[in-house]
Amino acid sequence: MSQSLAIIHVVFLIFAGTAVLSTLALFTRQSLLVAYMALGALVGPWGLKLVKDSSLITQTGEIGIIFLLFLMGLNLQPQNLLHCLRKMSSVTLLSSLIFLIVGFAISYFFGFSVLESFLIGVAIVFSSTIVGLKLLPTTILHHQHTGELMVSILLLQDLIAIAVLLVLQGAADRSAPMYQLVLVILGFPALLLVAYIFQRYLLTYLLKKFDKIHEYIFILSIGWCLAMGEFAYLMGLSEEIGAFIAGVSLASNPISMYIAESLKPLRDFFLVMFFFTIGASFNFEYLPDVILPALVLAGAILIIKPTIFSWLLKKSGEAKSTSWEIGVRLGQSSEFSLLVIFLALQTKLVSSTTSYMVQAATIITFIVSCYWVVLRYPTPLAATDKLRRD
Repeated sequence: MSQSLAIIHVVFLIFAGTAVLSTLALFTRQSLLVAYMALGALVGPWGLKLVKDSSLITQTGEIGIIFLLFLMGLNLQPQNLLHCLRKMSSVTLLSSLIFLIVGFAISYFFGFSVLESFLIGVAIVFSSTIVGLKLLPTTILHHQHTGELMVSILLLQDLIAIAVLLVLQGAADRSAPMYQLVLVILGFPALLLVAYIFQRYLLTYLLKKFDKIHEYIFILSIGWCLAMGEFAYLMGLSEEIGAFIAGVSLASNPISMYIAESLKPLRDFFLVMFFFTIGASFNFEYLPDVILPALVLAGAILIIKPTIFSWLLKKSGEAKSTSWEIGVRLGQSSEFSLLVIFLALQTKLVSSTTSYMVQAATIITFIVSCYWVVLRYPTPLAATDKLRRD
């Protein structure tokens, strides 16, 4: 089978399969995100083997994360975001330290080495940008403030994750880290400057002049999003950060809401692939060896993260209900957790068993967290009309 036919076959399996499982999920009031992951596990390389190479669609799925961050940026005014970033810096740093210590203690208790326990602790520091923001409604005023706080924490966590990834890459190539570290330090201000210049002197003019040509607005916004993502990558940052800054730069433009609405179907297309890949990539042969520590670690994450985030946010002056809701929405591991532990495996700092233990714990937290949020708070994927908000 040629590569083009293989891709068509995989896309067919993903969307035909998710149509069936999503229907069952809605009738039984389950989370759609869990249905996507379940399909990946069912038809992937460690299930029925209908999709033998999940890496074929991994990068495609990651485009969904880029669009998700771009759309979130479109709903955040720059001045509000800067205020929240300053306010959330202490919350993010202190919570990260607590999560690292908890992860280290649990891992060391189960017999992992000091280095492996430390890296597991680092991996669980991060909360999922995708789960957190995908399940966050943007059309309610209260949740715009919630979104600002969540994005601030997630953005700061992303910067920590990038620093961690640079250190891990340095374990394989000792000549690279200093050069890349300088790029990262210069990259964020450069990203903001480029976004400001293009938005003020080019994008505002083009959007105003051709605002009635919807196809052009659609193409221009995608081009701007991906261009900023690529520029961020060249500067040593993640594409997601670049896309987010691209969205924030357009948030003050009157046409930003139209752009956000028009890109939602495209975002959802790629996010389905991303969650499918998570389910398809897990090797179930390791499950008997890792299930107990993974369950304990996942349970600790699901209990401690909401508690710590809620406590720290209340200390920073946020309302009790808002603080707890943000804690619950951020109460899982992250796609960065998978990336950190995978890179650690590549550099032979951890074993395969350690890697799959973290993967299992992360998937468990994804599933439980999705259920918790969908059944308790307003989301675009809620099973009831009362809680369904886009």
